[in-house]
Amino acid sequence: MPGLPADFQAFHQLYRGAYVRWAELYLGSRHDAEEAVDHAFEQLCVQWPLVLRQPVAEAYAWKVVKHRTIDFARARGRRPVLVDFAAFETHTLHTAIDPIGALEDSLALYQAIRALPERQRDVVVLRYSLDYSTAETARTLGITEAGVRSTARYARRRLRQELGLLEEGDDDARLEG
Repeated sequence: MPGLPADFQAFHQLYRGAYVRWAELYLGSRHDAEEAVDHAFEQLCVQWPLVLRQPVAEAYAWKVVKHRTIDFARARGRRPVLVDFAAFETHTLHTAIDPIGALEDSLALYQAIRALPERQRDVVVLRYSLDYSTAETARTLGITEAGVRSTARYARRRLRQELGLLEEGDDDARLEG
């Protein structure tokens, strides 16, 4: 990428892979994911001075990537496949004694994930669907590692409540077990 600012090139190299992995999960196609992320990076390049003035450039870039990916899906009249197909891709489903029961459980889980607030959903998808470490998730979202841990804790609690696995009055210490 000759002619582009060195810091933009470094940012691109550092984050493009993570963004493409997320977009591929969302769109269901590596090619589409790469195209959507490339469009996002084109926007980020044009806005690079603005990006650098943001309190957290990574958080701003993450929003641009998400919006470009969502716009990409909408422009093609497609729904996100993140929730639609994730349940079918689980190892548990393929090895389950009761595949129908496992499918129902998976669908309930993914519906509950889709209902999470945006930040919680992002953390859950990156941490548990894409298996990012706490540090990778924090870097990708532009938040602190403590923020990732806290958000994940609240998301797990909310998912347990939504799925009927948590009784009122259960404390957070039991959730971590």
